[in-house]
Amino acid sequence: MATDPAFAQHLRDLRLLRRVRDRIDRDFAEPLDVPALAAGVGMSAGHLSREFKRAFGESPYSYLMTRRVERAMALLRRGDLSVTEVCFAVGSSSLGTFSTRFTELVGVPPSEYRHRATDGDLDLPTCIVKQVARPIRQSIRNQEARQ
Repeated sequence: MATDPAFAQHLRDLRLLRRVRDRIDRDFAEPLDVPALAAGVGMSAGHLSREFKRAFGESPYSYLMTRRVERAMALLRRGDLSVTEVCFAVGSSSLGTFSTRFTELVGVPPSEYRHRATDGDLDLPTCIVKQVARPIRQSIRNQEARQ
């Protein structure tokens, strides 16, 4: 099976997709877009998007936004930055888009999340808060809504 050219190409693609995912994890606060990510691994943007979604269950853009929202949640829990400052600190260039995506993933707007987190009502260890407050991918949220 290892000599099958299609299988060998599949393995090469998976290796490249992991590089893209690692770059998103590392550089989430940088200006990243799908064409630039694709060019970095020698793929077309369309091929990268299709294969990334097949491999990881969501598009590269969705994965990037999830990483940004996770980091934003941590910054908002600290309470020393405004929502606007957090938005730009995690690499978003539009407060409206950031707030909409945050609300979709977390279930509450970032300002409300910040208020709840800094209110003192959540006297839980940070490791527990991170696990419980982890954003849910939109595809999972949609599946739950259909049930």
